[in-house]
Amino acid sequence: MNILIVKLSAIGDVIHTMPSLTALRQLYPDAHITWVVEEAAADLVKNHPYLDAVLISRRKKWSKDFRNGQFRLPVEEIRSFIKTLRQRRYDLVIDFHGLLKSSIIVFLSRGKRKLGYNSLQELSGLFLNEKITEDLNKHAIERYLDFPRYLGAKINSARFILPLSKEAETRAQILLNKYNLEDKKFIAINPIAYWETKLWSNEKFARLADLINDKLQMKVVFTGSEKEPIEKITSLMTTESINLGGATTLLDLAYLYKKAQLVITTDSGPMHLAAAVETPVIALFGPTDPARTGPYGAGHTIIRTELSCSPCFLKKCSTKKCMEDISPQQVFAAVKKKLTKES
Repeated sequence: MNILIVKLSAIGDVIHTMPSLTALRQLYPDAHITWVVEEAAADLVKNHPYLDAVLISRRKKWSKDFRNGQFRLPVEEIRSFIKTLRQRRYDLVIDFHGLLKSSIIVFLSRGKRKLGYNSLQELSGLFLNEKITEDLNKHAIERYLDFPRYLGAKINSARFILPLSKEAETRAQILLNKYNLEDKKFIAINPIAYWETKLWSNEKFARLADLINDKLQMKVVFTGSEKEPIEKITSLMTTESINLGGATTLLDLAYLYKKAQLVITTDSGPMHLAAAVETPVIALFGPTDPARTGPYGAGHTIIRTELSCSPCFLKKCSTKKCMEDISPQQVFAAVKKKLTKES
């Protein structure tokens, strides 16, 4: 049996789909399973023990090339992508994404059973011949698990399995050694988010990190995809911190988070990565709904202000009051409470 999983992005969404991969592998132990993913989240599925193949869509690069007037190379790459996609006849294609970009891949795959949500969001349902209802009152992980449940899987709990990488583990350990970071003796902070409405102010992150250093004598490690935005935070601090922005791959970060005492984070992909490796998370929520996309599992803390307009799911806001009303002292109190429970 040949199965195709279509879940392209983003990092958090790919992590949310991993328990479904586990359930599918248990349901179909002898199946050949392929996952189509975009470049940004590809490290999370490449060399995964439950996958037989990973096909990477470079959609963003192709779009950029077209906008810059370059056509020959992206057209050749797209043709090669489609050819590789069609080399295998899929008995089952599951569209976990439910958007136009994923439905096009479903269509191009020429699979026999094309399963997805009963939705016309971006016309995604037009290319399916089998559909289930999407329950938006569930957490995203549970919504995705409805696909293997529909296929007959018996699921007691969600299981996160990340690819094993000795190289990533070694790189993470080198960083830990470089900065004298002992196991469970430091706190990681991820201040980055792609929506501006999910961001907390640099001044508040700086104040929080200073409180942790001063009051708890715990080392603070900032993580993120780039170094420069974190430098704006550390420049406002009166104590020392460690800036690992841009210094880690996704799998490096997974190993690093596993060693942290806890992770303080915005609603972002790294938040879900920390939860997946079972490190306690303190998550700052504003425009989104933690019941649907919060850190999954026990032992996590959600901090949000109960505004009548939240969750609004807006990427732009003139006040960003839901995030602005969260204070460093409020988050620090949650950190102290968490550390007291675990000591």
